Amino acid sequence: MEANPDEPHGAAVVADGFGLKGPRGWVFREVGLRAEPGSLVAIEGPSGSGRTCLLLALTGRMKAHEGHAEVAGLRLPRKMAAVRRISALGPVPGVSDLDPALTVDEHLRERALLQRRYDGSVRALVRRPAERAAATRARIDEALAAAGLDRDALPKSGRTSVRDLERLEALRLSVALALIGRPRVLALDDTDLKLSDADRAEAWALLRSVADAGTTVLAVCSEAPEGALRITTTADAGEEPTGPRAEVADAADDPDDADAAVTDGGAPDARSAGDTPAAQATEATEATDSTDDTDDTENTVEEGESDAFAETGRA
Repeated sequence: MEANPDEPHGAAVVADGFGLKGPRGWVFREVGLRAEPGSLVAIEGPSGSGRTCLLLALTGRMKAHEGHAEVAGLRLPRKMAAVRRISALGPVPGVSDLDPALTVDEHLRERALLQRRYDGSVRALVRRPAERAAATRARIDEALAAAGLDRDALPKSGRTSVRDLERLEALRLSVALALIGRPRVLALDDTDLKLSDADRAEAWALLRSVADAGTTVLAVCSEAPEGALRITTTADAGEEPTGPRAEVADAADDPDDADAAVTDGGAPDARSAGDTPAAQATEATEATDSTDDTDDTENTVEEGESDAFAETGRA
């Protein structure tokens, strides 16, 4: 089905009393958020404050236990499979890691083939091979341009291995891979990790450009950039929720800019608790296969397996 040109490409993200409980207590709780399509949302906080779990829950990869959220009008946690279909992960350690042994071109070809296999239309499948190849190249070039990655500028062009990429180059590649699917929501973890001040500024400029093009961006970071809708998480164990505001970064003096609030019940996130985000996301997806509403007939075990395969790019 063709998209309505009058509708924004990105997805609105709304949360109300959203919370997730892990084996050691609440990972995050009482999250409130309202982001318009094409927003840049920075999930800010220290490591161990539940940032990654919140990111995965908002993209349908972990099941929340209280409250609800909506992504493009799809209610979570009941419509997790549908939200996964319209969202894509950039770099998320333990979930969507790049393979250091593969080259840039190999990653791009693999993702394009998987995209065509799992999300291609019937019309695309009956095209002549030359037409399919041209469409694939065009989609890859479009994603690379949006991510600002110039293959010719790499040490060995497209034959450069991932292990030889700089941190910012690897980030751009991960974003390009995610954008091949033309998602309505792009989610990234550890956006500013191990980046210099100059590279951090370039990374946020990249994500702003993606958001300005219409895709809603959710980015985990240690410090939110100016102008982003900021959600702050804390890792103060044992404290009662206090409701710090989510606001436009560097606009905290104006109470009208406080669009949402997020609190943390003090439990560490998946990595600090000894469970990887990949493991918790898998458990959440398996649990949801039996709890999604009965109207979501496409949410089957087979779909969950293909979602996981398409997300990582390999079995």
